[in-house]
Amino acid sequence: MREIVLDTETTGFDPFSGDRIVEIGAVELYNHMPTGVTFHEYINPERSMPNEAFEVHGLGDDFLRDKPVFSKVAQKFVDFVQDAKLVIHNAAFDMKFLNAELKWVNLPELPWEQAIDTLEIARKKFPGSPASLDALCRRFGIDNSSRTLHGALLDSEILAEVYLELIGGRQPDFALNVTRQTTANSAQQDQSDWRPQPRGKALPSRLSDQEKKAHQAFVEQIGDGALWKTYN
Repeated sequence: MREIVLDTETTGFDPFSGDRIVEIGAVELYNHMPTGVTFHEYINPERSMPNEAFEVHGLGDDFLRDKPVFSKVAQKFVDFVQDAKLVIHNAAFDMKFLNAELKWVNLPELPWEQAIDTLEIARKKFPGSPASLDALCRRFGIDNSSRTLHGALLDSEILAEVYLELIGGRQPDFALNVTRQTTANSAQQDQSDWRPQPRGKALPSRLSDQEKKAHQAFVEQIGDGALWKTYN
């Protein structure tokens, strides 16, 4: 199963009021494990950056001026995503922007059912508790110290860790894994407590009568100093 953990940075909150995407970051998961494959693009929004947005992600006009516009990266993004599930924190926000941008360049919009909203999962799993990405990092002990500003690729990498914790940990068969771990721990404990026990009944000899006679004849040839005679 292929999933794409995704995040965007924008100039504001509403694409229909003139706001645009300025960064897309995404990491690929396969069977809930990171593959190391990523997608990352900075995008020229073709407008000035509001100071409020700049303070969030630090992407200013000078930095974005020579970056490609969305139409130049749109097909590359679509080809990367394909039909994989999109794991997004507050999916409604990012899907709204992505579909607006795709529509403006005459590409098919992403189906809303393709998105998995980790914000919704967190609110259902921990009702009444903070569900921001930073709050979930604190809950799960995930290091986000490098997140001084929002960044799409960094945030998607952090979100991938949060998502795997939300669904039960990195191991897809975590329930079975606990059983195996318990069994392994029990076996290890039994091994550490092992003590030799006397056999209740001696094992029958595997020597034939002919072999026994041949061995006895060999011992007699050696004489009284034969080691075997001391055990008779």
